[in-house]
Amino acid sequence: MSRLAKRVTLLSRSYSAAAAPPPPPRPSSSGRWLSHHPVLEHARPDAEIGRRRYSSSSSSSAAGYHVSPSSSMKGAVFRDPARPLSLELLQIPRPEPGEVLIRTKACGVCHSDLHVLKGELPFASPCVVGHEITGEVVDHHPLSDPKIVRRFPVGSAVVGAFIMPCGSCFHCSKGHDDLCEDFFAYNRAQGTLYDGKTRLFLHGSGEPVYMYSMGGMAEYCVVPTNALAVLPGSLPYSESAILGCAVFTAYGAMTHAAEVRAGDSIAVIGVGGVGSSCLQIAKAFGASDIIAVDISDEKLEKAKNFGATHTVNAIKEDAIEKIKTITGGMGVDIAVEALGKPQTFLQCVQSVRDGGKAVMIGLAKSGAVGEVDINRLVRRKIKVIGSYGARTRQDLPKLVKLAESGIFNLTGAVSRKYTFEEVAKAFQDLDQGKIISRAVVEIV
Repeated sequence: MSRLAKRVTLLSRSYSAAAAPPPPPRPSSSGRWLSHHPVLEHARPDAEIGRRRYSSSSSSSAAGYHVSPSSSMKGAVFRDPARPLSLELLQIPRPEPGEVLIRTKACGVCHSDLHVLKGELPFASPCVVGHEITGEVVDHHPLSDPKIVRRFPVGSAVVGAFIMPCGSCFHCSKGHDDLCEDFFAYNRAQGTLYDGKTRLFLHGSGEPVYMYSMGGMAEYCVVPTNALAVLPGSLPYSESAILGCAVFTAYGAMTHAAEVRAGDSIAVIGVGGVGSSCLQIAKAFGASDIIAVDISDEKLEKAKNFGATHTVNAIKEDAIEKIKTITGGMGVDIAVEALGKPQTFLQCVQSVRDGGKAVMIGLAKSGAVGEVDINRLVRRKIKVIGSYGARTRQDLPKLVKLAESGIFNLTGAVSRKYTFEEVAKAFQDLDQGKIISRAVVEIV
């Protein structure tokens, strides 16, 4: 095991679930889908938010909250692929027990959201996308467990993961948060949290607005505490947002699916936001040959900074043959597909050695099918493994620790930043391949 890999292991083991004190001040960080809603000039996002007194009342009425029912915020609302994404006024949401209200500081720009915006993944509408966030805790439900209030006190900085485990289903009870039944049955299938209700409503009309994860492309969001970790003052809000999906997804793939060990050879096909995080984790775990495959020379050049020892432009050369040449004709121990395309699915399987692992993490258009050589799969014991993300409760705090230690280069991984008013441009740039690794929208 390499010295760096040992450090990763020690840092992961050192994590304690003990409540963290409020973090010190942190360093500052330097269209088709968007139209500005005419009522935004009347927004009063913070007008009626102040320090509240906790109540023992059994009622969940407004009396126990910071937030007045008349308070409003801006959110990026998606209604239909043919209609522009619009900044509209929403009611500031109220958390239920086990949830917190967060003033959103930054939200990552991810292809999963783009699939929804383009109609490639069916999802309830109108909705607010955005599923990797950082922010500041603003409020708790009056009946929240005091332990939760102490763990995430008002004013504390937090990072939120896109997989928000219920904590009580069959899979969560085994620690497999990435397979949470309620997350898929309620949030991904219905756009709600686990009581079957959304927390978002249009200001004025009260029309329900659904949530893709926490609906992070808004000035405030409600997040179950199972999906949160405290963010230390040494980590900036903007760059740290990618811990909740890009790094989180990569960590789940490399740790739980691929089970990377020191000395493994690894190919990563598609080195955008998630793929570049896979490179960093492979390096941290002591992988030997780390091969980045893409069609963008700019992304491949950037991949060297994240740990790639070799790069392959799949347009200019045969990626599979090049991988075999690098590995002495064998193929890699582990190949990771981060694009969600049928052709790269097959390429991933063909890149691994006999007995190797092909790990699929890229989401595809709804109904997309990947092909595979069945005889080789059977005869040569190829393992094809799907991986959606990490295990939130155990892994998100570890990722914060690893980022704090400098093992993850968060600053280098965020290649572009957008203002909230530029949220549509961010997704357009992503769709057009203009974002090299990961972009974030700075909301507040």
